[in-house]
Amino acid sequence: MEEIEVKFLEVDPKAMEKKLLGLGAVKKYDRIFKDRVFDFPGWPLDKNKAWLRLRDKGDKITLSFKQRFGESTTGDAGMEEVEIKVDDFEKTTLILEKLGMEQKFNEEKKRVHFELDGVDVDIDTWPLMPSYLEIEGKDWGEVEAVAKKLGMNWEKRRTTGAMQFYREYGIEEKDYEVLTFEKQIKRQVRL
Repeated sequence: MEEIEVKFLEVDPKAMEKKLLGLGAVKKYDRIFKDRVFDFPGWPLDKNKAWLRLRDKGDKITLSFKQRFGESTTGDAGMEEVEIKVDDFEKTTLILEKLGMEQKFNEEKKRVHFELDGVDVDIDTWPLMPSYLEIEGKDWGEVEAVAKKLGMNWEKRRTTGAMQFYREYGIEEKDYEVLTFEKQIKRQVRL
């Protein structure tokens, strides 16, 4: 299934939350997501712009296969995502490791999630970079409409992910094994 989402860099979280609430958005949660990203030794999924992500959202745990359709300087050409719910973060990690996979990343992000006009709107904050706004919906028209309602310049939308944003701030995400708010541990050996 294709993800239909855009991002806008460097938003002020407090000002954006105030704007969202003023427009009638419903705040659903404010929590830390824990992600573990897996690949096989030698990172063959990575070479195909794909990865397996285990995410603890606080209220549910998901396992997702994600793959970019393509990448350019302006953004992704789209993304495939296949996701299932699992019920145990640590046991799922163990199963993946037993299958021969290794943890590529252990990361966190803070997400403040809203719904506005039936569209998901998130303020995401990752360690070491400014917050950004993510808008995801069922079709491009509704995503664009919400972006414009929020006063975002549609021409400045981005379809890349956090890894590409890190690069813009001079940080190579792949250099880190652990990238959490509490600690950032650089990888000893980089592939």
